Amino acid sequence: MKEITMQEEQHKVAMVVVAHPDDAEFDCAGSVALWAHEGWDVYYVICTDASGGGSDSATDVGLEARLRISQTRMAEQRAAASVLGVKDVIFLGYPDGRLQPDLDLRRSIVRQLRIYRPSRVICQSPERTWTPALIIPRYHPDHLAAGEATLSAIYPASQNPWDFPELLEEGLQPHKVSEIYISGTPVQNHSIDTASTIDLKIAALRAHDSQVGENFADLEKFLRDLNAQIGQKYGYSYGEEFHRVENR
Repeated sequence: MKEITMQEEQHKVAMVVVAHPDDAEFDCAGSVALWAHEGWDVYYVICTDASGGGSDSATDVGLEARLRISQTRMAEQRAAASVLGVKDVIFLGYPDGRLQPDLDLRRSIVRQLRIYRPSRVICQSPERTWTPALIIPRYHPDHLAAGEATLSAIYPASQNPWDFPELLEEGLQPHKVSEIYISGTPVQNHSIDTASTIDLKIAALRAHDSQVGENFADLEKFLRDLNAQIGQKYGYSYGEEFHRVENR
């Protein structure tokens, strides 16, 4: 198990917790690449095994097919993370499409928070946004579950020794996350200038060939336009936005 030292506690460490491979690339890859360039150690935690990410027209959805998809998507996520400078990718392995914000998932996320001790965490929104209109694919039930479980893991469980005492027996001391960045929220209050990293975001997303390969040119244009629209609100060429909160 990774040994935690006081010196490491002072390092710049960030963690991104999402449901599936490619979720982070859509939501925050520009920010992740920027932080990595600034010297942050960034870790990805992927909650599901990604075994449900095959074609909507598939007829073979058995265990072997799911395993192939899972292995492909994990490899793609590692490749995308490498493009961005992410230090490591941790897969929790929960069944894709059935993620629940229960105590088991919360404990698993708390374990990663206490091992790597990030001062910043990016997670998905636990709530849908209805204005100007609901975007159905953005709010996959696994996304909502991952967001709810991560926020509950951050506070109070990660910093509270009374939550999950079995983690103390593993040698994992409580840890307080200082900043939380939540993507896709109904109310957003923070922006990051990603003009210098938009190309890395696109390159990282391209690594998810099983998901985006067929119509990548259209997707690239959509994402560049979307990130340009966000950036223009704040005076940037390209940007990403979040609901940011400090955990004091």
